Amino acid sequence: MKRNKLVAIVAVVIVIICLTTFWVTGSGEERVYTRENSPIDYESELQARKEQNRILTGVQQIMIGSRCNNYDEALATLKEIKEAGYDGIELNEFMIKPTPLLVKIMTKVAGMPAGNGGKLDWQKLIAESGLKVISVHSYLNSIEENPAAVAEQALSFGTDTVVITGMYRFDYGNLTEVEKLAKRLNKAGESLSEYGVKLLYHNHNVELQRVTEDKTAYDIIVENTDPRYVNFELDTYWMADGGADVNDIINKLGDRMVMWHINDRGCRKSGPFTTPILKEDAAELGTGNMPLDSMMDKVRLNKRVKAIVLETHKNWIDKDPVKSLKVSAKWFERNGLMSF
Repeated sequence: MKRNKLVAIVAVVIVIICLTTFWVTGSGEERVYTRENSPIDYESELQARKEQNRILTGVQQIMIGSRCNNYDEALATLKEIKEAGYDGIELNEFMIKPTPLLVKIMTKVAGMPAGNGGKLDWQKLIAESGLKVISVHSYLNSIEENPAAVAEQALSFGTDTVVITGMYRFDYGNLTEVEKLAKRLNKAGESLSEYGVKLLYHNHNVELQRVTEDKTAYDIIVENTDPRYVNFELDTYWMADGGADVNDIINKLGDRMVMWHINDRGCRKSGPFTTPILKEDAAELGTGNMPLDSMMDKVRLNKRVKAIVLETHKNWIDKDPVKSLKVSAKWFERNGLMSF
């Protein structure tokens, strides 16, 4: 009996490994795209942005995982995003492909339910919704193992931008490891550039770990990556959460800040309080305490920022992500960033 249980456990582990491998590397089929034969009309896109003289706005796909349980529900959600005035959506690799059970569990525990998005036809959903795909979030190992597949996936959605969302179970407090990471990022960015695809690095708060007396892991990543191959999607919420001066980081990145992940930070609880301490959490734009307007002033001066993407994981008004993103849309509208 014990032997049968052991065999069953081993079989389950093998299945999970196989599914995860397929999820990360793809089917193994390669179709080589380059800047010349990709489906993106780069010059037209650039000209359109110049004529509009504004930055694109979008929503991170992770916000709507709980509203993507079937095709009709997902399409209705995307149309609500479009009607709220957003230009596009930022996709996640693990939400547009079949998602292993282990990943579903991990994202749900983290407050970011993936839903059934991996079973849906996102090419069709995007086309029917009228939204643009601003970028696709991927993984460094995916790029290292099969850059052509990662590039093809991005280009097939009409975007030339792939974002790495930070490293899982990585020692950001180890200078040697962070320097190695910078080299890996350079190599990955160079490999994607052969297909006309750009690589951005997305931070959390852990990059603020000090690796020397006067430098953080983020400093090392910025200073040791090549701007030709690696640039940045700055998440200001996580930098503020880690205690950094966000405006200083925006200044440091300069034109290497290509996208802005935006969120606000505040507290909705009302008193009386047993202690004079509030626990802050994600908040709709303009309802929290982050200096978003001063950040916006700096971002406007950076002619290279192509998009601002809203991302919150929880603490939504009425626990409704769509209602929450509609409230945040009002801040975008006040800043002249919405398209109607």
